[in-house]
Amino acid sequence: MQNGPAVRRRKLGAELRTLRTGAGLTSGDAARLVGWHQSKVSRIETGASGVKPADLRLLLDAYGVRDRHLRELLLMLAGSQDTGGRHRWWHAYRGVLPPTYRDFISLESQAGAMRTLETTVVPGLLQTAEYARAVTRAAVKDLDEERLDTLVEVRLARQDVLRSDPPLVLSAVLDEAVLRREVGGPGVMARQLERLTEAARLPQVRLQVLPFAAGAHVGLTGPFVIFSFPSTSDLDVVVLDQLTSSLYLERKEDLKAYSEAFKTLQFHALSPEESLDYIAGIGDGA
Repeated sequence: MQNGPAVRRRKLGAELRTLRTGAGLTSGDAARLVGWHQSKVSRIETGASGVKPADLRLLLDAYGVRDRHLRELLLMLAGSQDTGGRHRWWHAYRGVLPPTYRDFISLESQAGAMRTLETTVVPGLLQTAEYARAVTRAAVKDLDEERLDTLVEVRLARQDVLRSDPPLVLSAVLDEAVLRREVGGPGVMARQLERLTEAARLPQVRLQVLPFAAGAHVGLTGPFVIFSFPSTSDLDVVVLDQLTSSLYLERKEDLKAYSEAFKTLQFHALSPEESLDYIAGIGDGA
């Protein structure tokens, strides 16, 4: 378990090592091609140090990497703001957002797909402004109105990933408790349920409800997010949100365990069509 930047360095290094060996080069060969010392290549591949976007381009050229999407993803992981991908808008909020939240938004903006289990609140990407305000006010104590407004603004800005080209593909399993918990009052909750219904009809969103009748399930240990990236599954990561930080799991066995858990949750949850009816029933007071 590591923080976001460390995970990205390790994953970037591992991918570069795979690309180098695929090109039939040793680390010494790569160093000579780009005019570096071999130790620099080794430090980058082990994640011990980061790599500047300009240096990364040199490596990718030396390895014969022409895939535009893969280059953009790797450049984003290296910290480039000029990749042709989704705009790094959250940098404007550096003074307001804690580093762990910025890391999460960064991964969210880079990912091609996101699978999430939510057991307490509606996923941030599907929240209305008033629901987001109520959740944020409850979760973060002693907020003044200006900072609260900013955090809600950030929450809504994150939702642009669902409207980008290509959009983030979102698969969400919601425990029934998410729908039953009255956040912000009856009116706020009614409009939030309407928003979920609208979002569930988007082609890039798959929304399923896990009803109380399903009984105990693997997700009782808590919510989680799995980010998947275009071009390579080696960059996938699991994020576990904690009260004051986030944990990132990158080992293949962890990814496999959480992926299988999510499949199990989807199997026991209502189908997307049944989930729409279920949400409508709760909205009608059922």
